[in-house]
Amino acid sequence: MAEDTQLDKFRQYLSGVARAIADNPTLDVRFTTQAPSMKDDVISVPLPDRSLSPENMALARGVADSFALKAKWHNPALHASKKPVDTQASHILDGLEQARVESLGARAMDGVRQNLQVALDAEISKTNLAQVKIREEVPLDIALPLLLREKITGDAPPASAKKALDLLRPWVNKKANQALDALAQSAADQSVFASQALEFLQDLQVLSLQDQPETKPSDSDDAQGEDEDESPKGGESKPDQSDAESGSDAPEMKGQGQQGDEAEITSSTSHEGDEGEEQKDGGGDDDGEGITPDPSGEKSLTLNAFDYKIYTTRYDEVVAAHDLCDEEELRRLRAYLDQQLEALHGMVTRLANRLQRRLQAQQNRHWDFDQDEGLLDSARLSRVVANPLLPLSYKVEREASFKDTVVTLLIDNSGSMRGRPISIAALSTDILARTLERCGVRTEILGFTTRAWKGGNSREDWMNGGRPAAPGRLNDLRHIIYKEADEPWRRAKNSLGLMMREGLLKENIDGEALLWAHNRLMARPEDRRILMVISDGAPVDDSTLSVNSSSFLEKHLRKVIDWIENKSSVELLAIGIGHDVTRYYKRAVTLMDAEQLGGAIVEQLAALFDDKK
Repeated sequence: MAEDTQLDKFRQYLSGVARAIADNPTLDVRFTTQAPSMKDDVISVPLPDRSLSPENMALARGVADSFALKAKWHNPALHASKKPVDTQASHILDGLEQARVESLGARAMDGVRQNLQVALDAEISKTNLAQVKIREEVPLDIALPLLLREKITGDAPPASAKKALDLLRPWVNKKANQALDALAQSAADQSVFASQALEFLQDLQVLSLQDQPETKPSDSDDAQGEDEDESPKGGESKPDQSDAESGSDAPEMKGQGQQGDEAEITSSTSHEGDEGEEQKDGGGDDDGEGITPDPSGEKSLTLNAFDYKIYTTRYDEVVAAHDLCDEEELRRLRAYLDQQLEALHGMVTRLANRLQRRLQAQQNRHWDFDQDEGLLDSARLSRVVANPLLPLSYKVEREASFKDTVVTLLIDNSGSMRGRPISIAALSTDILARTLERCGVRTEILGFTTRAWKGGNSREDWMNGGRPAAPGRLNDLRHIIYKEADEPWRRAKNSLGLMMREGLLKENIDGEALLWAHNRLMARPEDRRILMVISDGAPVDDSTLSVNSSSFLEKHLRKVIDWIENKSSVELLAIGIGHDVTRYYKRAVTLMDAEQLGGAIVEQLAALFDDKK
């Protein structure tokens, strides 16, 4: 009780400081185990540890200060009217604007400066900046805001970013040194700053004249009052749609590092609606993008790469499990899950231990013996003592083949999974996440379903819009984050109980869910990325299939799978429960009994890790 009281006092302190900084008496702060975000007047910051260590408290303060400064000095409507069409340029502009407001706060308040530095160090440590080797590998949407922040505040960048910035700085100085100076000098005026930022990007040849936003006199007025999605994963303006950006103003905290993090069909975590504008003919609310680069230098896939239409993304959501029900209910559902599957726990645990032994065997060091040079092999010195004429024996450590790995488990949360299949899926992924965490392999657990049966709000809009023919996908997506890759299992264990909640499981639109999970993986810094899909059949959505061709969703799924399997570095495998999924996926296994699921997951992953790819 004392700990809870201290944590609550700290939250009240953060809320009071945030209200004072933002000059907003209704602003509030809450703790979350998910990505930091801001929705309406609620700021979600990382949950500190139970001991309220100074490091965790400083991180929470830095995140809260960052959002409070944005609430004070950022005009979403003005920013939307200035955003360019080009995806990369739009991401960079988001990062520069975030750097602007934080730099203003850092210059004005020393305490805020220190808090922001802690939060920035934590964010940059999650990116791949420390791994870049040449200037072309430096992600501009991360590095350019860091250079601007350094120019405005005079503070040194995070140590993990120093190498990347040293590679980039000569190129920027050669092409746009004066533009960067002008940009720093205009930080106090957002309108001037945005114009200077576009000129800065032009000088760097990141932005061309034809990619400039088409600003009309009424754009700013039309966009007034609408929040925009500042995260690097979405929110790009179309030429005539800068005022269509909305959502919950839930940016990635620094506007960097998560490029391509979410499929652009959805808004940021834990809120509803991209407010994607419906086309006048009622069809194909595509996101207007093609294939976009991710931090690793590879490509992320977006909907525009396919002949796939969406009527509207207005009601889609990406939501954390704990935001769909309160903590007390999650604990109750988790207890119910454990009780239901107590008999299977031992079996799946034994299989998970087998996987752990395989992984740890790969991670152990290996030696080549009887070498002419290297480290002296003391175990073979007895031979030399017995016969001094024999040469000394040396050993050389062999480089480990085990790559830094992240695994995503994407679980079909459709109504047909109700009952034992979803229960066993929840238990299997739970134990697997624990096993991989012990082996140093990060694991993300995601789910996909829809918000409603028979189309929900999307179908109502379509009917009110005159029921145009072939509208494309016609339902409200719900993508659920049960556990993030960097989140410890102990914090996410109760979230898996959400799968037991009555009414959660509805329709399944697999193609878009695969894109979403794939793009989250591509934003990760790990060398190896594995995506495992657990489903019980083909995509089914009655609302969509009733007004499009019967193969509309299946064709899209096949195209997405084909692209990932043949053109992406993500390793894709699937487990079908009760239905043959080998007709979709090259690497797949079909189970007729849901109780085989735990063993199948372990064996499939073990086979992947045994592969020396």
